[in-house]
Amino acid sequence: MANPRAAWGIDIGNRALKAIKLVRDSNDQLKVEDFDVIEHETLLSAAGDNRDSLIQSALASFVQRHPERRSFVGVSVSGSASLARFVKLPPVEAKKVNEIVRFEAIQQIPFPLEDVEWTHQLFKSPDSPDLEVGIFAMRKELINHHLKAFTDVGLNVEVVQLNPLAVYNAMRYDQRLEGATMIIDLGAENTDLIIADGETIWLRSIPLGGKNFTEVLVKQFKLPFPKAEELKRTAATSKYAKQIFQAMRPVFADLVNELQRSIGFYASVHRESRLKRVIALGGTFRLPGLQKYLQQNLALDVLRIDRLESGAPADAKRRAVFDDNLLSLASAYGLAVQAMGRSTIVSSLLPAAIRREKKWKDKTPWFAASAASFLLGTGVAMGFYFLQKFQYDQNIGARQHIQTVIGDATTLDNNWSQNVEQNGAGDRQRIANVQGMVWARDLWPGLLAEIYGALPRPKNAALLGGDPNQIKNVDRKDRDILLIDSISSVYDTDLSKSYVPLAAPTGADQAQQQQPQSNGVALPNLPPIPAGSHGFRLTMELVTPYGGDVVDALQWVKNGFLKNLQALKASEAAAGRSYSLIYADVTTFQSAGSNQDYLNRLRTRLTSWQAASALGTSAQGQSGGGYTPPPMQNYSPPQPQYQPGGPPPMGRGPGYMGGGPPAMMGNYGAPSPGNTVTTPDNTGLYNDPLTGEDMTHDTLIEVTALVVVNPPH
Repeated sequence: MANPRAAWGIDIGNRALKAIKLVRDSNDQLKVEDFDVIEHETLLSAAGDNRDSLIQSALASFVQRHPERRSFVGVSVSGSASLARFVKLPPVEAKKVNEIVRFEAIQQIPFPLEDVEWTHQLFKSPDSPDLEVGIFAMRKELINHHLKAFTDVGLNVEVVQLNPLAVYNAMRYDQRLEGATMIIDLGAENTDLIIADGETIWLRSIPLGGKNFTEVLVKQFKLPFPKAEELKRTAATSKYAKQIFQAMRPVFADLVNELQRSIGFYASVHRESRLKRVIALGGTFRLPGLQKYLQQNLALDVLRIDRLESGAPADAKRRAVFDDNLLSLASAYGLAVQAMGRSTIVSSLLPAAIRREKKWKDKTPWFAASAASFLLGTGVAMGFYFLQKFQYDQNIGARQHIQTVIGDATTLDNNWSQNVEQNGAGDRQRIANVQGMVWARDLWPGLLAEIYGALPRPKNAALLGGDPNQIKNVDRKDRDILLIDSISSVYDTDLSKSYVPLAAPTGADQAQQQQPQSNGVALPNLPPIPAGSHGFRLTMELVTPYGGDVVDALQWVKNGFLKNLQALKASEAAAGRSYSLIYADVTTFQSAGSNQDYLNRLRTRLTSWQAASALGTSAQGQSGGGYTPPPMQNYSPPQPQYQPGGPPPMGRGPGYMGGGPPAMMGNYGAPSPGNTVTTPDNTGLYNDPLTGEDMTHDTLIEVTALVVVNPPH
């Protein structure tokens, strides 16, 4: 895309259309020349079927006020209606990067690529060998519908960008991102969170915005929505300011909780990063006290921008209006920066068909010269054609001889297939049937032996002897012991149709809506499965006392047991096994005390152990030694209250902030709730029969593996 002399950035928000025009000055610096804010008659989210007409009306008003149609235009799409994934790439040659990116796009986008418009952006720090790619996508029907409103009024759209990335471009261009910085763009309906640290970007969209503040005023003061919106805007000068802010206090608390959850999750994934400050954007931040409230509860500096590096309109009256709306103009500013060719993120979701059409228009001036050259060369080409045709006609005899030879060869080939190759087919089939009787007899013994062999061996010798006193000398959370509680299997005639990749959402509130639209079981990090692959899905329940909390235990299992399982792939292929373990990953993890099924199984086992111990004591007339649990009591741990998509449970260890991380951890399923459920040690219901210690704080981890049964060769 060429660098234009002027460009508009247009952001159609839930409340209003916001636009900024940038131009180049004599020093090739960007300057704000014009802007506009056109409010809708009602919020788009409340307009229903009238939504499109409100957008068309706002764009018609914009074009009437600013009639120049040839300026480049950048437009935004909602972060909640699009998809953004950030993936670290393996070290590969530069020429293979695009191939790897396409493979990652197929894994990360939960729709066929032909149904979406997608693009990518590479991120690389100068002092690091790591290469990260951002993959951005949106359904074609959504983006085409959105762009139609702009093209219908004749606007020259050159850039289509996700709203949070446009905000990032604006703040990056203005050099406001120093160290790890969180940008909070508090819109009318959603809040976009962008955390930028060097070349790393992390995004999340929260379904909470200015509309939520207005809605509590509607309920509290029995007002229609427009009146409540006006009351919110004038709260600072109202004589009922105290009552207004008291009514909105629950929404303030919900916003802080969501921000703390997001910061906690980011900190758990990026342990080396430390947030330094927060930049507050969005018209809702004009509410007095909101900035200070966030600063106190997040324990971070919260800054509101008061100017743009590209200045403001020259007219004094318009500058006052510009400054009043400045917090809402960041997205439009970032779009204009990108349309002017000065942005950090240059990827665009502009449909490929529109890009091709624009390229053809750019090449139109060259068509006339090309046509003249064509006419000049036509005479020479015609003479060459007649010469070649004459030589072709002279060689008709050679062509007929060649056809005869080809016919004879085809006849001989058919005779060989029918009279030679087909002989002995029945005998060969009987031989194959006999050989098949012993095929795959090593499957289960070999597979189970390899799984048990993949378990990590404890490093502390005290854990290997089985002496309870020596074992108890090792702190329970330091015991690197991993036990297989159960293994179950399900046979499937076509694994490729039953399992699909799990799309990792950007936050707990999107965990439900981001699942793939498929009847298959969703699994994290699932590689492509060849069609027709038949085999088993193994579900392994593991339990370990290791780690300070479930996150530490999870990381230990990933670095040990999972890596050992994945190493089996190459060894199985080299050994000529009749099976192949093609996939293994964690699907759920939780505190053992929060899984009632596991507690019931544990309780049953301890009851059986008690009975056996009592039987041994009766037969021998003396205690069997070791630890004897007390008699069973009617005790049932409290059941956690948890709804899918709701707030996650509190964590037990460091690394959780303000209620724990969002429900999705990396690409794994949501941790089961109730991690704080504990069982009094004096009940003895769930105590370790060897050491007498409470087992409810151990970690229960479910690993799913796919095993393809290879056909005999």
